[in-house]
Amino acid sequence: MSSSPDKTDNTDNTAGADVADGQAQVPPRRDRANRSAALMATLIAVPVTVAVAGFTFAKLAPDTPAAEPAPAATSAQPQSTAPVEMAAPKLPARPEIVCRALTSQLPSTVRGLGQRPVTAGPEQNAAYGDPALTVACGGDEPTPGSTDDVWVVNKVCWYPVEGPDATVLTTVDRETAVRVTVPHAHGSALQWVSPISDVVVASVPSGGAVPAGCTG
Repeated sequence: MSSSPDKTDNTDNTAGADVADGQAQVPPRRDRANRSAALMATLIAVPVTVAVAGFTFAKLAPDTPAAEPAPAATSAQPQSTAPVEMAAPKLPARPEIVCRALTSQLPSTVRGLGQRPVTAGPEQNAAYGDPALTVACGGDEPTPGSTDDVWVVNKVCWYPVEGPDATVLTTVDRETAVRVTVPHAHGSALQWVSPISDVVVASVPSGGAVPAGCTG
């Protein structure tokens, strides 16, 4: 009979031990659950924080200045505005009147080249662009040889002479000579006398011996 209490005590102690063990095992499960929840919250919070920080930086960062556009191929190039050196010989009364009429009607630009001041004789000289294309009025017209080329452009006959740096075209069908010097840098010389020919027709009367190539 004395052994029963011992058995009862052992049973109770074992049960108590089981309960104690069971209670001891609960906190780890809760810790794992808490850690999982915390990890999940961290995984969600970090991208949100980064996104918010990026948005805030974008709002607070100064605007980046836009890059200046590259100049287009057709954009006007800067040119010198310095006076172009030109001679201005004294003209007789009639050529002086004709040349004043010519220069007064010349355009402010010739095929995109802006007009520039000249050092002398603005009543008989004009210049455009850089390198300068020049227009000089006055003097005698040249006499082309029988085999020399002449070109009719907008009803004006021009005699071209090629130089090392420019082509000089002179009228050969007017009472007063008009000379246009076109630097080779500007390309084909004849294209530049087209707008000038219109002014010559309007202001410089035809006259003198006209080469055969100008009429044929």
